[in-house]
Amino acid sequence: MVKSAPSEEETRTRARTRRAILDAAVDVLGENRSAPLSQVATRAGVARSTLQRYFPERADLVAALGDYTDELANEATERARTTEGTAIEAFSRLVSEYFALRQVAMLSFTAEEGVREQDEEECGPSDLALYGIIERGHQDGTIDPRITPLWAQQLMWSALYAGWVHVTTARVPALEAHNLCLMSLVKAISRER
Repeated sequence: MVKSAPSEEETRTRARTRRAILDAAVDVLGENRSAPLSQVATRAGVARSTLQRYFPERADLVAALGDYTDELANEATERARTTEGTAIEAFSRLVSEYFALRQVAMLSFTAEEGVREQDEEECGPSDLALYGIIERGHQDGTIDPRITPLWAQQLMWSALYAGWVHVTTARVPALEAHNLCLMSLVKAISRER
């Protein structure tokens, strides 16, 4: 018997289920990295067997969280409207959007082993948008021309990480850590006037 292609509704349902599982994994594993997958399934509102159809092994789920982080970063980049306003304004919006990704990014970053080199071919839409902001800032005079796109990217993720950790270690509200992170980054890349 030939299996027919899934309908559009089936595809949307699968996408919603997959996203619900990933969101639940972020919550559960963000609280406890060694939590059983049954807790992830319960939080997602699916049976354990359903979770295993999407992610047969724990490693599959953890690997998918890395891709999910990229997907959420791309969505955050779109919301930041990186082509509007001055470069420093666009950068500020981007940092604010990324700051909201604290839980999934921390989970993804701590799952990766070591620091890996990134070449231009690995750049996704969010990377290219950030590089565009920095280059535009060089042109419009709002970003110090000594700040290269790659340096700005590394600086931004380092500061975001510091801000996310600050929420936990200093027990400050996320908004306070966000504001400190944003202020520090803007001061670090702004062109001195």
